[in-house]
Amino acid sequence: MEKLNFLTAGIPLRAKDYKTGFQALKELSLNGLEMEFVHGVRMSETSKKFLKENKNSFVLTAHAPFYINLNSAETEKVESSIQRIVETAELANELGGYSITYHAAFYLKEDKKTVFNKLIERHKKIFETLEKSGNKIWVRPETTGKETQWGNIDEIIELSKIFPNMLPCVDFSHLHARSVGKYNTYDEFAGIFEKIGKNLGDTALNNFHAHIAGIDYGDKGEKKHLILEESDFNYKDLLKAFKKFNIRGVIVCESPNIEDDCKLLKDYYESI
Repeated sequence: MEKLNFLTAGIPLRAKDYKTGFQALKELSLNGLEMEFVHGVRMSETSKKFLKENKNSFVLTAHAPFYINLNSAETEKVESSIQRIVETAELANELGGYSITYHAAFYLKEDKKTVFNKLIERHKKIFETLEKSGNKIWVRPETTGKETQWGNIDEIIELSKIFPNMLPCVDFSHLHARSVGKYNTYDEFAGIFEKIGKNLGDTALNNFHAHIAGIDYGDKGEKKHLILEESDFNYKDLLKAFKKFNIRGVIVCESPNIEDDCKLLKDYYESI
């Protein structure tokens, strides 16, 4: 991508649909939004038509449904998880989307290596399906906020090495919560960019996908998202690291006040 874009996680709260949402984004000088397919990959024909007609106006990404576990013990749940990721990628690609993200799996008390190998096989099925239709959208497992969930930064980097169209979605708030307070200094943020650059190259740094929000956490990791100024998350040093490393791509704001915090992030980034 040519620059770092600032997106809201879903339609801005002051809007009622994609049309008024795009108007709100324009008024706030924001760059786009992440389509939130929380309970299923569904969209009205009216919305689909509008987004197709305006796909060059804003950057679009998509978050796959939350009901995904590629490590489920039940074959049916694994298959439906694969299907939900594929459906998200297909619709996002149809609408000119940049990338998709999802929470890939739970460990379910299994050995981490065993789970990793299962995820390789299950992602092979995802990419085989997408390749048949020539779909090259970025597919991104997201760093997760609890130790019970598969998806620390090293696991996602290693998986991304295997598939050409996969890169990480780095949820910095999740990294902070998962580690119970770490990943909150400039040096730690810089270390993430250095690690990704070293392992996945400039392509990953020039086509980044990040999530940022305030976050509440405890001994077991993430509890809930917070407004940035109501949390201890050090977004200012994170944005300084984004600027220093000249990261390009998207930052998606997932705070409860999505557009206000997204504007806060963009304004601070541009002031550095």
